[in-house]
Amino acid sequence: MRLFTAVCFDERTKDRLCGTMQNLKKHLTSGNFTTRDNLHLTLVFIGETSREKDIRRAMDQVSSDKFELCLGGLGSFRRDRGRIYWIGVRMSKTLDSIQHQLTQALREDRFPIEERPYKPHLTLARDAKPEEAFQEKLFSETMPEIRLKVSKISLMKSERIAGKLVYTEIYAKSLKPQEEV
Repeated sequence: MRLFTAVCFDERTKDRLCGTMQNLKKHLTSGNFTTRDNLHLTLVFIGETSREKDIRRAMDQVSSDKFELCLGGLGSFRRDRGRIYWIGVRMSKTLDSIQHQLTQALREDRFPIEERPYKPHLTLARDAKPEEAFQEKLFSETMPEIRLKVSKISLMKSERIAGKLVYTEIYAKSLKPQEEV
């Protein structure tokens, strides 16, 4: 199975992200947009493996409170076939800790996790070609910030079904409620 760990989004957050994608689509001549059901924030990409139980065990080792995630701002990467547009994720100590704990536990169990620093972002469109007059910075400044509560992390399976990329949650690890002071 092709697996990764992620933060999945609630329906309200997906609605807001889809609204942002609809607005972005108006400024592109072409592009492949992430489907609503596949919207997520990757924590650790694992790849092809049959070691699902070992990944679950690594996820169960994560110790963290629930937290708030903030999304906002448009960015892009240049590629040969067009741009990849993404929405930014404000880094937090809790998000960083969860990602680090997962990475360390998976590496200790000999999973080949990439070494580059974690830079969280949410892909909106691939192979995108903007209109000539599109001003990415101006568009980014008009995007509303999206805040959501994160209460679990998920193990996701990626597969092609009838030619369509489908992400399915196969396990979830609940995060602790924040302690009252």
